[in-house]
Amino acid sequence: MSCPICEKRKVERFCPAKGEKICAVCCGTEREVTIDCPSDCSYLISAHRYEDGHQRSLPADTPLLDEKIPQDIVYTQQQLMAALAFSIAKFCATQPAAVDTDVLAAIHALAQTYKTLSSGIIYEKPPDAPLPRELYAALIAFMTEIKKQQAERAGAAALKDMDLFYLWVFLYRMGLLRTNGRPRSRRFIEFLRSQFPQAPELKREESRIIVP
Repeated sequence: MSCPICEKRKVERFCPAKGEKICAVCCGTEREVTIDCPSDCSYLISAHRYEDGHQRSLPADTPLLDEKIPQDIVYTQQQLMAALAFSIAKFCATQPAAVDTDVLAAIHALAQTYKTLSSGIIYEKPPDAPLPRELYAALIAFMTEIKKQQAERAGAAALKDMDLFYLWVFLYRMGLLRTNGRPRSRRFIEFLRSQFPQAPELKREESRIIVP
């Protein structure tokens, strides 16, 4: 039997996403590209383990790479950073179709927005795609509420837009390094989920692996 994808090579591996066997080459080249792999696929897990030992390099023209993040910002804003990460993971838990590129597009847009706000100019440019735009709006609403709560607390230090910009830049770079660059990768999303193992809101999707 020939592979249903390439229609050339012999089938070798059962693909849980397709519910049938495919060849090893197509498994490797189409994984997280044209094939929407479930996170518990054994071949996907093995590939991710390999990637963990071979970190990819980022192109020099990658957005926000030239921004210098103050060394203390991540430590002084640890609680807020965790809250942002949790908010992203929670959103993705309700949107099974979300992939790393969606999250990165929203974070990049947020970084640009808060950099503009820090200069005193109110100008927003949300992502064009529906899912990143929805995540962007959810995170903007979350930060607006955080700022409101701080303003209502006597003696609370005001959260600066520039500090938020640096936090978004930090999350963006983290995402770039955690994802593998494939169009359907969810490595960064899975990493964020793993930081809150006890949260019922982030319950992993039920396995889509079909026993052949």
